Amino acid sequence: MIDLWIKALHVIAIISWMAGLLYLPRLFVYHVVEPVGSETSERFKIMERRLFRYIMRPAMIVAWIAGLWLAWSSFGFRGGWLHAKLLFVVLLTVHHEMQGRWLREFAEDRRAHSQRFFRAQNEIPTLLMIGIVIFVIVKPF
Repeated sequence: MIDLWIKALHVIAIISWMAGLLYLPRLFVYHVVEPVGSETSERFKIMERRLFRYIMRPAMIVAWIAGLWLAWSSFGFRGGWLHAKLLFVVLLTVHHEMQGRWLREFAEDRRAHSQRFFRAQNEIPTLLMIGIVIFVIVKPF
């Protein structure tokens, strides 16, 4: 029974984490065109920081802990599909950390990337999520 509660917690955390991973780059798209120091730019900084610190990071941690518990208790860390899924989750985590780096650049008023760059970055979590869902549901190997 505990595994069902942990699975529910895992799904809730994943939904929260993915929402942030998809929304933060969208904020960056709008933030990058605002003048440095403007009221709107400062508001974006607050929104981005709060999203990352209070939603994305905790959700990622809970997703990892619950997911590793389930991988151990349900599958004994066995299965090619599980290893592929974990690889994609690691890549998703790397992308999460890249978003954190871009957030720090905005906080320091550094604008190293364009709107187009951030629009493209918005697609990476989607592609990784599609792969993860296929590995978990279809278990192709």
